[in-house]
Amino acid sequence: MAEVETGAPEEYKKFSSYALPVDPDQDDKAKEIKLCNFSRPHMRAFHCSWWGFFCAFFIWFSIAPLLSEIRDSLGLTKGEIWTSSIVGVGGTIFMRFALGPACDKWGARIPMAALLCAASIPTACTGFVNSATGLAIIRLFIGTAGGTFVMCQYWTSRMFCREVVGTANALVGGWGNLGGGVTQLVMGSALFPLFKVIYDGDAEKAWRTVCVIPAVVGFGTGIMIYFISDDAPKGNYKELKQHGVMAEVSAAASFRSGACNLNTWFMFIQYACCFGVELTMNNAAALYFKDEFDQTTESAAAIASIFGWMNLFARGLGGYLSDKGNSFAGMRGRLWAQTICLAAEGALVLVFANTGTLGAAIAVMVFFSLFVQAAEGTSYGIVPYIDPPSTGSIAGIVGAGGNTGAVCFGLGFRQLEYKAAFMIMGSCIMASSALSLVIFIKGHAGLICGKDEVEPPKEQTLAVPTPDTEKADEVNAEE
Repeated sequence: MAEVETGAPEEYKKFSSYALPVDPDQDDKAKEIKLCNFSRPHMRAFHCSWWGFFCAFFIWFSIAPLLSEIRDSLGLTKGEIWTSSIVGVGGTIFMRFALGPACDKWGARIPMAALLCAASIPTACTGFVNSATGLAIIRLFIGTAGGTFVMCQYWTSRMFCREVVGTANALVGGWGNLGGGVTQLVMGSALFPLFKVIYDGDAEKAWRTVCVIPAVVGFGTGIMIYFISDDAPKGNYKELKQHGVMAEVSAAASFRSGACNLNTWFMFIQYACCFGVELTMNNAAALYFKDEFDQTTESAAAIASIFGWMNLFARGLGGYLSDKGNSFAGMRGRLWAQTICLAAEGALVLVFANTGTLGAAIAVMVFFSLFVQAAEGTSYGIVPYIDPPSTGSIAGIVGAGGNTGAVCFGLGFRQLEYKAAFMIMGSCIMASSALSLVIFIKGHAGLICGKDEVEPPKEQTLAVPTPDTEKADEVNAEE
């Protein structure tokens, strides 16, 4: 595609034409998603978004299927292993809070590239761990990779128009989360056995060196994303601001506006009870199946990977259900989709906790995983409506809820037996579904009362509000 070399500043565009049809009234955002297309800027950003998040999961949970081997090599206790897992997901909380406003100000490309490169360095240093403290510290820094979720969701929101942005967000989020399942399989059932063969059966040497692979993949991906993609349909934020096409955004004002909205925090809790559960299962599943059902490290990792593989379609399914609910009942339909998914998820966790055979446990886990990830999809069908000018900040805050949930549930698994921890987790999830009753978004119906000010569209797959630029100016003016 040819770059535009001349023209008035207000008409500046990096590209003179696009491979996808765009809506000029929505800042040249794409009106379609073509999965087999890799052209700049729209589909290149789409694929960089999910692949970057996928690689972040590959980095983030590369240690998880190896924890039983690390525990045996270093003589660690269950409590020490779970402390490292809690720290690993807790380290992302601050990053997600910070990266939302960062995206509003600088776009998604640069923070995504920088974070992937930075998190790859401690991942490569995993082999130097010799104590429980060292394991916790290294996982704290590796865990920052989870902050890429904010860029993942923001980037596609910036590239695709309201008719398809929900589908785009669900797809990149789900395919990125798929990295959790793939990591269990690749690291625990493929690379670890391969490295054991290389080291003549020495399991300790194998786990100390195998994490170099995800580190190289993550670092290389960060470099690639920086050079081959764009911040927005019309170009990169720096150039857009220089040409006067884009106004400067106050990150602090954006964060304050999002944080002062109570709906943000209700969604924070609900996301803690879906994505937080997924993160907990990424840490717990392999250990659970090895300890409770006497599986080998390799087979336990393979079984645990099933949970993550459901992301291939389940999160997208949640987004689709949210969109269908919107077409029938507006925001009330989205809230009902959210409530049903969370309630079903919590009920299945309680069933999983009381399942005593391997086959039944795997079967229940499949459906349990389906509703976990569907609830993640329905969550981000609601987030863009809360306060459109502060969408980046709200996405970051709600995303941080997932990691906060993982920390809380991880503490339960650290202190309690598996069954008790699962029972508490399931009960919390079911309770969180009731929070939909108190979510009231301005201009939209609640779960059981109120009405939408604007009748929901009948023919669209998704309707996400366009940010009100005047309101955005007001938000900036508050600072």
